Amino acid sequence: MKGLTLVLLILGVGLALLVFNHDTGQTFGMANEDFGRLVYMLPIAALLSAGVLAGRRGPAHEVLRNIAIWLLIIFVLVAGYIYRDDFTQFGARMTAGLMPGSAVVVTTSEGGQEVILHRAMGGHFRARVDVNGKTVPMLVDTGASAVVLTYQDAERLGLKPEALTYSVRVQTANGAAYAAPVRLDTVGIGPIERSSIRAMVAEKGKLEESLLGMTFLSTLGSLQMQTDQLKLRD
Repeated sequence: MKGLTLVLLILGVGLALLVFNHDTGQTFGMANEDFGRLVYMLPIAALLSAGVLAGRRGPAHEVLRNIAIWLLIIFVLVAGYIYRDDFTQFGARMTAGLMPGSAVVVTTSEGGQEVILHRAMGGHFRARVDVNGKTVPMLVDTGASAVVLTYQDAERLGLKPEALTYSVRVQTANGAAYAAPVRLDTVGIGPIERSSIRAMVAEKGKLEESLLGMTFLSTLGSLQMQTDQLKLRD
């Protein structure tokens, strides 16, 4: 109970200091962000210290074993905190490998953000694209002049494809077809988002999967292909 009281006291004092020094941005000469990290690390250190002290009771070999265990725990916690961004990126890459189309977001050396797509089976790049607040799997196609939605995806997005006018002649993998021009409120991949994007809806049964075309891709800062990766920058 005393340990819990100490933890709550440390957290309470730390929070009060952060609130009091919010406008200045510093606490005890440290940036508030760094001081906040220190505050939540102190209770962990206190609990670990209590474990080490408790392990001092008993034979010497048990004391050494307990100290070694706690040192290992401390090492793992510190390493996890230091390399937290790397672990996050590793997890994202694993997800992208297991779920083709999942975007990996990394921070570049210039401090910007970059979205990486991994090549799927069949040699194509696919992406899970946020369209009007819903996720739509798409094939990245630089040869498509616009974002093109299948009839089924348009239905799922609430675009009412049965009421559209199919007046634009397009060439698809299934041959010539007609598409209806529409405008999408938002289209995005990861942190990259665009508003009011021109798109088309293909006739029913004329397109197997939606295409992420140039009306979105041309707005990017860069589009770079490297072996099995496609890198997109805002």
